[in-house]
Amino acid sequence: MTTFEDAERDLEQETEGGAKQFVRNLANNVRHPPQFIQRMLKNPVSLTGILLVLMFVVIAILAPVLAPPVRPEEPYRIPRDGYLAEPKPPSPEHPFGTTEGQYDIYYGVIWGARTAFRVGVLITLATISIGLAVGTASGYFGGWVDEGLMRVVDIFMGFPFLLAAITLAAVLGSSPKFDRITTGMIALIVFGWTTYARLLRGDIQSVKERDYVMAARTLGAGHSRIMLRHVIPNSIFPTLVVASMDIGSYVLNFAALSFLGLGAEPGYADWGQLISFARNWMPSLSTYWYILVYPGIAILLFVLGWNLIGDAFRDILDPKLARSRR
Repeated sequence: MTTFEDAERDLEQETEGGAKQFVRNLANNVRHPPQFIQRMLKNPVSLTGILLVLMFVVIAILAPVLAPPVRPEEPYRIPRDGYLAEPKPPSPEHPFGTTEGQYDIYYGVIWGARTAFRVGVLITLATISIGLAVGTASGYFGGWVDEGLMRVVDIFMGFPFLLAAITLAAVLGSSPKFDRITTGMIALIVFGWTTYARLLRGDIQSVKERDYVMAARTLGAGHSRIMLRHVIPNSIFPTLVVASMDIGSYVLNFAALSFLGLGAEPGYADWGQLISFARNWMPSLSTYWYILVYPGIAILLFVLGWNLIGDAFRDILDPKLARSRR
């Protein structure tokens, strides 16, 4: 006698389609990492992105060696060489020069890599989690659940993203319960999950009508089993691609908050905070170019690396693109 598990397994084996093919491709790449690595390294664009991100990973790990903290209890506090307003050019003591207030730019760039990973990865994970919960419930159940959740999404998307984040960060910044880094991250999370929710909702609405989902429902599978075993794995791919690119975007947005005085506090190792020290010296950048160039290049390369990796994931894991190359 055929059991429910046997019928479901046979049904999965017979399933075809782009989403299911993606799961098989991903599982095959996990089982055979050399093949996956070869495909990643075959494209010079994706290789560039990987090398850029790995460079920042190494910098973040070796930060205590590359830039030993003056105060080990506060490693993210940029050391100062006096309190003069005028920045100083690069020197043996300060390879990248100093900002106004004599904050060491080199130290801020090195330790800012850790801040960038903390901000980018944590915000992305939080927004994906919220978007996954809302998008899955909305797309799978439909009806009044879909209408109610999507109206909430519409309300949040009605606000300009960065302007809304700036406003919320300013409001939360007045509370002593959170530090400036936390308030900036919360502001970006509150208004950043809507894209994932909408993207997942559309993919789940398509996947839930597939034959294998309908058959699993007919065989008596519960909603949680269907969502976790069939629907989400077969609709998560576009969200993963977008998320890999958003890591760099969130770092860029957080740098904007820091530039406006709503992200990291003054003296904290953050690239946006370093750039904020250059605002008073913009008319004289031909002389004080170093206060803007070094943190600006760090932000540029970090964001570029994640964007290139996102393109590589899309090209390698998307079954439609894979078939088009055959």
